[in-house]
Amino acid sequence: MVDRIVAAARDVLVADGYDRLTTNRVADRARVSPGSLYQYFPDKASIVEEVTARYVDRLAEDVVASLVDHVHEDPEAMARATAEALLSALERDPTLLRVVWQELPASRHLDDRLGLERRVRDVLRAYLGGRQAPGSRRRDPARSSWLIVLAVESLAVRFVLDDDPPLTREELVEDLVALGLAWW
Repeated sequence: MVDRIVAAARDVLVADGYDRLTTNRVADRARVSPGSLYQYFPDKASIVEEVTARYVDRLAEDVVASLVDHVHEDPEAMARATAEALLSALERDPTLLRVVWQELPASRHLDDRLGLERRVRDVLRAYLGGRQAPGSRRRDPARSSWLIVLAVESLAVRFVLDDDPPLTREELVEDLVALGLAWW
């Protein structure tokens, strides 16, 4: 029943936006009574938090899985695979992405977004640290992973959400790879 309620909330959120989402609309869409909905979710905010948590968790899983799957490859191949995975994950549900990134109050999803960034950053930092030779002149892996993750996330989200970005998807991937390699 919880999955049905969360799926219904996602549908209402995408179709009508955050301001028009109500617990009654979600209950109607899920075909449950409002009382049943309240057994699992005390209010609108808790439903939206679950929708966004699941969405961001899935994004994180896709990106972290790509990083882990390509950890033994050279940095360029790993960066390309990860950029592709991130874009694919964001493109899977651009309408929900728009609602989460642009409509929801930041406080509703900030912890989830920071968690996503932290998970990806931790894996990337370990990767970069493992590829750094002693005495190397490369940047600090913590610094590089922070810069790369925040820049790539921001650019990828904007690419998916902008109506007419000034570059193709392939050009964006090339630029994200170049950016990552330059900051490493």
